[in-house]
Order: sequence, then C-alpha cells, then structure tokens
Amino acid sequence: MSKATLTVALAGNPNSGKTTIFNALTGERQHVGNYPGVTVEKKEGTRRHNDTRLDIIDLPGTYSLTAYSLEEIIARSFIIEEDPDVVVDIIDSSNLERNLYLATQLTELGVPLVLAFNKSDLARARGYSIDTKKLSQLLGVPIVCTVGHKQKGVDKLLDTVAAVGQDASAAVADHRLPNYGNELEPHVRQLQEMIRQKCGIERRCRWFAIKLLENDDETIKRLGRLCGGQLEDLLVEANRLRRHIESICGDAAEILLADRRYGFISGACTEAVKQTVEARHVYSDKIDAVITNRYLGLPIFAVMMYLVFQLTFSVGNPLVELLDGWKGYLAALVRGSSGEGAGFAILRSLLADGIIEGVGAVLTFLPLIALLYLAISLLEDSGYMARAAFILDRLMHKIGLHGKSFIPMLIGFGCTVPAVMATRILESRRDRLTTMLVLPLMSCAARLPIYVLILGAFFPAHSVFSVFGVAEVTNQALLPFAIYLTGIALAIACTKLLRVTILRGEVTPFVMELPPYRVPVLKGLLVHMWERSWLFVKKAGTIILAITIVLWALRTWPTPDQQETQQFVDQRIAAQGEISSPAGLEERLHEIDLAEHQAELATSAIGRIGKFVAPALQPCGFDWKISTGLLGSLAAKEVFISQMGIIYAAGEATETLQEKLTRNYTPLQGFCIMLFVLISSPCVATVAVTVRESGSWKWALFQWAGLTAMAWLITAAVYQIGTIMI
Repeated sequence: MSKATLTVALAGNPNSGKTTIFNALTGERQHVGNYPGVTVEKKEGTRRHNDTRLDIIDLPGTYSLTAYSLEEIIARSFIIEEDPDVVVDIIDSSNLERNLYLATQLTELGVPLVLAFNKSDLARARGYSIDTKKLSQLLGVPIVCTVGHKQKGVDKLLDTVAAVGQDASAAVADHRLPNYGNELEPHVRQLQEMIRQKCGIERRCRWFAIKLLENDDETIKRLGRLCGGQLEDLLVEANRLRRHIESICGDAAEILLADRRYGFISGACTEAVKQTVEARHVYSDKIDAVITNRYLGLPIFAVMMYLVFQLTFSVGNPLVELLDGWKGYLAALVRGSSGEGAGFAILRSLLADGIIEGVGAVLTFLPLIALLYLAISLLEDSGYMARAAFILDRLMHKIGLHGKSFIPMLIGFGCTVPAVMATRILESRRDRLTTMLVLPLMSCAARLPIYVLILGAFFPAHSVFSVFGVAEVTNQALLPFAIYLTGIALAIACTKLLRVTILRGEVTPFVMELPPYRVPVLKGLLVHMWERSWLFVKKAGTIILAITIVLWALRTWPTPDQQETQQFVDQRIAAQGEISSPAGLEERLHEIDLAEHQAELATSAIGRIGKFVAPALQPCGFDWKISTGLLGSLAAKEVFISQMGIIYAAGEATETLQEKLTRNYTPLQGFCIMLFVLISSPCVATVAVTVRESGSWKWALFQWAGLTAMAWLITAAVYQIGTIMI
C-alpha cells in the first residue's frame, strides 16, 4: 500500500542552495523552531504532491556525516534516529566532487536517497557538461537537475521523491557503494560480519563497521546501546585493525577511507563529467592528464608493464641461478650418500630425483615470483593500477565488458583462482561468466618459472636495442612481455566472440575509482609481496610436493629388464661408431649411461603414458617427454618444471635442466612450449573454483575444452609454419 505521508529530510553542504530548495518546496507552509536542547534552528514545512503529504525538514548544512561540529551531529542523528522516508541531498553542481562526498556517506548509511543537482545553470556557465543519466547509473541514485531560485526542476524533484519514498527498499538496493581496496575492504567486511553476529542487527552493519575503523565516538556510543556487553570485543578488534592498516599503509584508517571515497567520486566524475574542480586532486589531475590521455595512456601502460618484467628478470635471474646451483649441490650430495639395500636406494632416489629436483626446480624461481608481486604491489599502492583500469575501460567497452573486469584480470597475473573469485564484484552474470572464462589467458605467476626455464635454455640474454643509448632492452624481458600481450590479445578476441554469441547482453555501468596518487609505504609493499609469495611456497610444499612424489613413482616403476636396456645401449653404440681415442672412450661411457637412463624413462609408467599421448601433440613439436610434462601441468602449471626435472634427473650430473633442454630441443620447440602453456586448460584448482563460482560444471568443462583446443590449434600452426620458414 502507498504511504499517505512521507518524511523528507533535506541535507547538503553549506551554500549548496539547500534553503532555496526548501523554500521552493514548502512556500509559506513552514515554521522555524529549535532542535531539543540546542540553539540550532530546525526548519520544517509541508507540501502536498498528488495524494501524498510531504513533511519536509531542512537539516543543518554539513560537509560529511563525520560528527565533528554540532550541526553535523544534529544532521546525522536525525537521519539515523528519525529514519526519514527519503533524504534529498542538495548538490552544488558547480563544485561537484566536494559535494558528492556527503552523498557517498549517505549511500553507505543505507538511506533512500535522491540527489538534487542544484545550480545546474551555474555549472553550465562554468563549462561543465554533466551526463546526469550516466552518473545516476554509476552511483545507483536518482538525480534531478534544479535551479532553486528559479524553481526549475522542482516538480520533477517532487515526482522522484514520491517514487523513492513509496519503494524505499528498492532504492537502497540500487546504491553503488565505494570499494575500499585490497587492504581496507576485507577489514570492513570482517567488522561488518562481527557486528551482525554479536549485535544481532542486519541493517547498517557496513556503516557501523566503517565508523568503528574511523574511531567515531558517536557511533561507539550508539553501538554500546545496541550491543551492550559485546561492544568491548568490537572495540578491541577495531583497534587492532586500525593499527594494522596504519602500519601497512602509513596513514590512519579514516584518511585512507576518505581517499577511497574521493577516488570513487573522482572515477564517477571522470566518466560522466567533462571537467572536475576538486582542488584536493589537482596534482593527481595534472598527472592524469598525461597518464590517462586518450593517445598516450596505452603506450605508457605498455612501457610500465615492460619495466615490471625488466626489473623482475634483471634482478631475479642471478638469484635464480644461485638457488639452482644450491639445488644441484644438494641433489648431488644426496646421490653421493652411502647406504646399503634397495630401500635406501629408493629413498635416495626419491629425495634427490623426486623432491629436490622436482620441488626444488619450482622453488628456485621464487625470487622472480616475489619481485613480480613487489612490482605489482608498487603499482597498486601508488594508484597507477586504478588508472590502468580506466585506460583499458575504453577497450573493454568495445569488446563487451567494462574496466571493472580488468580488476580480476589483473589479479589473474598473480593467480587465476582468486581472480575467478574476484569476478563477484561484477554485477551482471553475463559479465562474470565472460570474464571467468577468459581469465586463464592472463598469464599467472605459476607460468612465469616455465617461461624463465625456456628463456634460459633457448634464448640467452642479449640486448635487442637500446633506448637513447642508455637503457638496454633485453630479449629475456621482451619475450615474456610478448607472451603476456599474446594472452591479453587472445582474451580480448575470446571475450568479443562470447559477447556476440552465447553471452550476449548489455554492459553494466559502474564507477571506475581513481584514488589520489600516493607514495607507497615500504612495509606495506613488503607485506603484500610476502603474503603472495608465501602462498606460492605453500603450494610448492603441499600440492606440488604430492604431485611430484606421484610423478617420481610413475617415472621409477616399472623398471626395464636387462634385454630392453641392452637394446637402447646397442642403438647408442651403433650411432657413435668405433672408438678412436681416450676421449672417445669417455664419450662412449657417457652414451651408455644416457642409453640406460633412456631405457628407464621409456619403460616407466610415465614414459608409456607420454608415448600414448605424444602422437596427438606431435604436430605442436612435442615429443613424449614434453607431452608428459604438459600432462602433469594439468594439476598445477609449475608441475611441468618438476616433471621435466624428474625426467632429466639422471644423465650428466654437471648439467642443469636448462642445458639438458638445450641439447634435446630447438628454440622453436621452446617457444611452442611457452605458447601452449599460456593458452592451454587451467589447473585443477581453477576448474574447481570455476564450477563453484559459475554454479555449473558445464561452464568449467566448456572453458577447459575450449582453451585446450585453442592451444593445440595455435601452437600446431606456429610450429608447422615455423618449421617451413626455418
């Protein structure tokens, strides 16, 4: 049933024209009193609109809902305690970003809200063009343009207020709230859930959580009345989270929350307003004039991404070589240990050829993973990644997505599993599914060690060209950069195909948040790098370790009989011819060792599996050994290195895995390995989380089969064409 009477509160910044709008709405039907116990004026009036009576209260002017001044306390207390049916926030259109700060707090408070963009004539006179329809979609709040002193837009404002008041819950559900980023948002949600559980309330839990992080005294008192004895636990947790946030980010939580709100507003205005006048962002705006420029934005983004790889490889490669040397020394030490019995020999093989060569081959690339995460954290904390999303937003729209999809894609460069989970921020199911299906094409950190292995084996570092005769561009940074760009290009193509076929639909609008640029805090960067790198280490110590042991067992058994081994030895000797010198004798003995090792591999379970699937992958340039490694990577991409390490664990003890690959394969085959690993089916964990997030096995199987088929087709084409050209 429709309400016969609606209580309407007018809020807004001082000098926004709020009183003028109040007079236009109420005319002579108003009276002035005081709020109880204070001298602050309370203006009230009435207005009949169609069959609805509107009781209108003109609240004191306030810049925010943070309770500092008496006027702010009164305005906020009225909204929270009196719970008006509608709040109309009067916005000075000529000073948009500062005025919208109060609006974001009102949406967080969960009140039915209407924005009156007053002084719209003055905004136009100052050269501002505001797309109110788009801005309304981005904020999730209806907007009405008014000119208070001319009473323009008043009737439309009344219509909108009446409509919102009659269906307040739907209006609140449409609100788009600021996201406080990777560091703050989880803490807000943690406190929000804690308040819900301890206080038994459902409404405004997020608001209370934010205010606890801001250490707002009035909110603490109000929560004390709601929660009673549970308040102390909430305060202890809020204090702990505030200290953690400040130690990581270098600023108090309330400052960071305000920054994020302004970032939310700035992003919305960048989308819907041709000019913004927020003085607080003047330096950011000047930088953004270059960084987000229509013509310079993408080249700058490409340069930034290249610098990330240049830093990662130039600093990380020496550390990788150092760890690889330690791994080889440790494996040789275990192989040289003395002991008797078949059991000791099996244990020694498990430790040296399985765990050390398998898991160790993955862990040697930890410096590269850590440096990559450090570089990404630096770009995130500085505010550049938000600009990168904005830059790519134009491209995203053209392929059927929007810039917000860039966020899970960015996470996908670290790990695809949390990236799939991050698609929850997308409101449309079509957008979520589309982004989810192409996320494996974002080259995750698990693939990086494989790229480095191949680069070291087939593409020795050398300068490709120099920049102004000073900085050298090396192929070991350029090639993986090209691989990453290939993944992005394929993701774009697949997204476009999906959005014009099975996932057709309109793109949902959203606010692209542009927080001010900040100087990253060293401790915060190191913590983010450590947290993400430790996940990689845990994965190597659990999932990869288990898979490595299984693969070692498959490589070890069954063992060849003497006749099979002799056949391999005879073939090797026949290929070498007669011995003509002492050096030839040494080479003959080495060939016999290799023949025995080849016999072990060929007759083992893993060798037989590899030979079974090898014909299918032969057009891609892969033999049964590479095919076996790729089968292992179905569980986790890094397992490819473990598998190749296990396969080549025997043989020349002084040779590294890269040297063994160099001796057995060509650079074209190496490049095809990188290409296939980039495109092919995601790991088992990604498949599992895709099933959960999509709610269906069919999407996960569609993703798995589609990417595998595409990997085979593209890699086979590259190998066959490359073979002809070479």
